[in-house]
Amino acid sequence: MDSDVEMNAASDEEVMDDEDYYDYDYCYSDAGDDGSGGGDSEGELVAGDYDEGLEAEGTDEVVSRREQTFAVLSEEDISERQEEDISKVSAVLSINREAACVLLHHYKWNISKLSDEWFADEEEVRHTVGLLLNGNDRPRLRKLTCGICFEGYSSDMMSSAGCAHFYCHECWEGYISAAISGGPGCLTLRCPDPSCGSMVLQGMVNKLAKDEDKEKYARFLLRAYVEGSKKTKWCPAPDCTCAVEFLGDENYDVLCNCKFNFCWNCTEEAHRPVNCETVSKWILKNSAESENMNWILANSKPCPKCKRPIEKNQGCMHMTCTPPCKFEFCWLCLGAWSDHGERTGGFYACNRYESAKKEGVYDETEARRERAKNSLERYMHYYERWASNQTSRQKAQADLHKAEKEQLAKLTDIFGIPETQLKFIIEAWSQIIECRRVLKWTYAYGYYLDDKVKSEFFEYLQGEAESGLERLHQCAEKDLQAFLPSLKPDSNETMTPSVAEFGDFRVKLAGLTSVTRNYFENLVRALEAGLEDVRAAGQAGATSSTATSSKKGVTKSKKKQHSKPSSDHTDDSWPCERCTYLNLPSVDACSVCEKSRY
Repeated sequence: MDSDVEMNAASDEEVMDDEDYYDYDYCYSDAGDDGSGGGDSEGELVAGDYDEGLEAEGTDEVVSRREQTFAVLSEEDISERQEEDISKVSAVLSINREAACVLLHHYKWNISKLSDEWFADEEEVRHTVGLLLNGNDRPRLRKLTCGICFEGYSSDMMSSAGCAHFYCHECWEGYISAAISGGPGCLTLRCPDPSCGSMVLQGMVNKLAKDEDKEKYARFLLRAYVEGSKKTKWCPAPDCTCAVEFLGDENYDVLCNCKFNFCWNCTEEAHRPVNCETVSKWILKNSAESENMNWILANSKPCPKCKRPIEKNQGCMHMTCTPPCKFEFCWLCLGAWSDHGERTGGFYACNRYESAKKEGVYDETEARRERAKNSLERYMHYYERWASNQTSRQKAQADLHKAEKEQLAKLTDIFGIPETQLKFIIEAWSQIIECRRVLKWTYAYGYYLDDKVKSEFFEYLQGEAESGLERLHQCAEKDLQAFLPSLKPDSNETMTPSVAEFGDFRVKLAGLTSVTRNYFENLVRALEAGLEDVRAAGQAGATSSTATSSKKGVTKSKKKQHSKPSSDHTDDSWPCERCTYLNLPSVDACSVCEKSRY
C-alpha cells in the first residue's frame, strides 16, 4: 500500500462530515451534571469558557482512563525498597546488614526462598554463600606476612575476609579494585586464597577500597536489585536511571518518566500490535546480510571466469570484467565474447541464449533470479514504509517539543488562555506520535501475514488508519498555523483570528484526536487477535454461498428467483457497509470496525 507515502490531505469539510470513516458525533459540553449543551460555540468565546470540561481532553485524563499496569521507580525508590528488604532479612535471621545483603543477592532478592532454605539448613546456606559462622580473630603476633606480596606488616595493617588468610591493606585494595573493574562479579568476591570460599563483605570494601571503587560497588549492588527481580527492569533509554515495575499480565507497553515507550517483555521500543517474536525476526532481517545476497542474486550475474558479481545497468550485451580479470563475455549466455558476433545476434541480442532458453537450459537459473527479485521487492515495499513512518514519528516528536516550548506561549499571549488549558494540542501531537508508531509496526505485521483473505482486509484497515491519521496530522500541523502570528500578504499588518474561531479549532482538533485514538485502539485489538473474526466471517460466507448454490440447482424457476440481488440473509445477519463483516442480527454496530448499522 502506498497511501502512507502519497496521501492527499482531506479538506476541513471532509474531516467534519465524513461519517463513513469514523461515524463519530462531535459532542462537547461545558455544562454541569444536567448534561445540557451549554457552551458558546456559536457566539463569542472568551478565555473563561475553557475552565470547565477542558480537562477531559488533557493528557492526565487520557492516562487515568486506562488501567495503569506499571510503576516507574527512580533510583531513590529502588534504594529505599532495597534497604527495606535488607533490614527485614537482617531482623528475621538475626544477622548483620552486610550478611543479609550477600544472602539476598545470592537468592536474587527472593526473601521467601531465602527464609525457607535458611531455616531448613542454615549451615548449608552459609557454606554455599561463603558466610562463616564464627570469624577468626586477628592473630596476636606483632608482625604478619602478607600472603600476596610476602612482605612483613604489623597486625593492624593486615585484614582478612573473616577467615584465617590475612593480607596487607595495599594488596587488598588492588585485589578489590581489580574485581570491581571486572564488573558486577565483584558482588560475589571471595578470599584471595584459592582454597577459601569466604565472602568479601561490603564493609570491607568500604574500609579498604578507593572512593571511586566504593561508588562503583554501591552502583553494582543497586543494579543487582533490579536485575534480580522478575517484575522490574531498567529503562533501556540512553542515560535513563529509572526502572519500571510491571504490574499487569497482558499489555507489556510501558512509558518511563523519560518519555521513552518500550515493551517491558523484550525491552525493545513499544511495538503493538506485533508480538515480540515478530519484532525480533523483523529487526534481525533488517540487519542481516540475507537481503544483500538477494539483491546481488536478483540484479547481478557472476563473471564466468573469476565469479565476481557484476551488475549491468545499461548498454549492450558485451561485458568486460574489471581488472585484473578483464574477461570479455556475453551478458545473456555468459559465453566468451570471442565466440559472438553478427552471426549470434550482434551486440544487443544472443541467438545462442534464445535457443538454449527454449530448450530449458536457463529455466532454473532464471526462476531463482526471479524469486529473489520478487522477494526483495516485497521486502523493500514493507521496509520503506516502515522506515517512512519512523521518520514521520521523529518529525512529530520534534513538532511536539516545539509546541511545548514555543507555540503554547504564543497562543497564551494572543488569546489570553492559560497554557494548562491548551493541553488538547499536546494531546493531539502525543496521539500522532503513538499512531505513527502503531502504523509503523503494522508493516512488519503485514510482511509476515500469509493469509490472503486476512491480508486484503488488513490492507483495508491499514489504509483507513493512514487516512485518519493524515487528517489529524494536517489539523495539528497546518491548521494550527492560522492561529499563530503571521503577516498579511503585501502588508505589514498581523493577521489575528478571533477567539471564537480558535474555539472551533479546539473542538475540531480534540474531536479528531479522540476519534483517531479510538480507531487505532480497535485496530490494535483486532490485529493482536489475529483478525480471527475475518476468518469466521469468511467461513460463514462460504457456508451461505454453498447453501445458495444447492438451492439454485433444484429447478430453473428457483434459479431465476435467486438470480435477483437481495440484501436479505437467511439467518438475518447483516453485512457491514464499511468492512463487509457479517454481523449477528442482535448487534447494532459492527463487531470489527464499530460502524453503526443504521
